[in-house]
Amino acid sequence: MKFRRQSREELNVNLTPLIDVVFLLLIFFMVSTTFTRETQLSVDLPEATGLVRDEVEQQVEILIDEGGNYRVNGKALVDTSMRTLQAAVYKVSEGDTTLPLVISADAQAAHESVVKAMDAAGQMGFSRLSIASVQPTQAP
Repeated sequence: MKFRRQSREELNVNLTPLIDVVFLLLIFFMVSTTFTRETQLSVDLPEATGLVRDEVEQQVEILIDEGGNYRVNGKALVDTSMRTLQAAVYKVSEGDTTLPLVISADAQAAHESVVKAMDAAGQMGFSRLSIASVQPTQAP
């Protein structure tokens, strides 16, 4: 009795899908991983140890109250737009951008109002800008 040998097929493992999956995982992790380390900005804010005031015969002073309203050299403005603020500063300074400009803001004033005043002064060309502060009170 002759038995017929069954032909055996070669067993092959197709590695192409496995390689595709590995490459997809590699691409996924490369895209989702951040390679830059996020840095934190540490800011050491100065304290006012004393009031140093130059005696200047003429200066421009912008006062900002807690509501975000502006006063230029004591005169209230009709609105809080940058254009109105620039017009008032221009009128007080008579176009002289070399005058010192002092910004005094209430502690409860919004940061946006202070930045808007600084931006207005910068756009007008004022280079001598200072922010007024008060000396911290010492606990007894």
